Amino acid sequence: MSSIFILTAAIIFFALVFDFINGFHDTANAIATAVSTKALQPRHAIVMAAIMNLLGALTFTGVAQTITKDIVDPFTLTNGSYVILAALVSAIIWNLVTWYFGIPSSSSHAIIGSIAGATIIAGGFDSIKWGGFSKIVQALILSPIIAFAVGFIVYSIFKIVFKNNNLGKTNKRFRRIQILTAAIQSYTHGTNDAQKSMGIITLALMANGYAQTSNIPFWVQLSCAVAMALGTSIGGWKIIKTVGGKIMKIRPINGVAADMSGAAIILGATIIHMPVSTTHVISSSILGVGSAHRIKGVKWTTAKSMLVTWFITLPISAALAATIYYIISLFL
Repeated sequence: MSSIFILTAAIIFFALVFDFINGFHDTANAIATAVSTKALQPRHAIVMAAIMNLLGALTFTGVAQTITKDIVDPFTLTNGSYVILAALVSAIIWNLVTWYFGIPSSSSHAIIGSIAGATIIAGGFDSIKWGGFSKIVQALILSPIIAFAVGFIVYSIFKIVFKNNNLGKTNKRFRRIQILTAAIQSYTHGTNDAQKSMGIITLALMANGYAQTSNIPFWVQLSCAVAMALGTSIGGWKIIKTVGGKIMKIRPINGVAADMSGAAIILGATIIHMPVSTTHVISSSILGVGSAHRIKGVKWTTAKSMLVTWFITLPISAALAATIYYIISLFL
């Protein structure tokens, strides 16, 4: 058994571990509003999210191809397998740290920052495809801003349309609608987040001569979809509590507005093959809805701590991956 095969198998394993962790780390965001308003029991919400994530992950591959070919050139990447391995270990560590403290950080920022950090140490700044990388970073930065604006607008429309309705009856109706919107948001999460691991595995296959194009093999798509669905089935209760209750007091009408806004942004990004942070998008949608509902009702101290984590994830994950790769390179 060749060392290249063993290394490739190790990358596939860690990529699926990353996807599994992503499942209970990020999917919590997709069902947080539905759980917090009691539209769904936690167990039912998790089962639904797992199924919808699986379906979403099996539907698209465009984001995976962006990860595969727009950050680095797998055919010229120096010690490519070790770079990818270092990036995966770095992203996994950061996801586990933020999950432990209940901070809804971005798995997307973690893996993309990690790839960039390890690549720069391995081959220098010229090894990065800066055109593609900058587009991805722009998408990561702009998507939560757009999500905030869309959430604000959608809820402002809801306030006008339903201003004369009985609040109790309106929330009762919206609680039922929220089951559908949570399912849609879970589906869109699968369409974008699961593809990052698909792209990583395909990148490794290309770097090691097991694939010649960025087309995603079906077995890669299926294995990543299953890994994320299994991770989702575990649940991420600490993050559900943060997103579902510590940003604002969420009522069913708020939850529907936030879910609709977040799902629209994530699906739009998937259609144009751009990886975005579902964590950032969903949390920003809630902040937008909260601001439209009552600015003083938003717990801005929680929002501030989340914002700080969003900003530091990319550089910290890059530095961590660079350190891990450097340690690995001492033994090459």
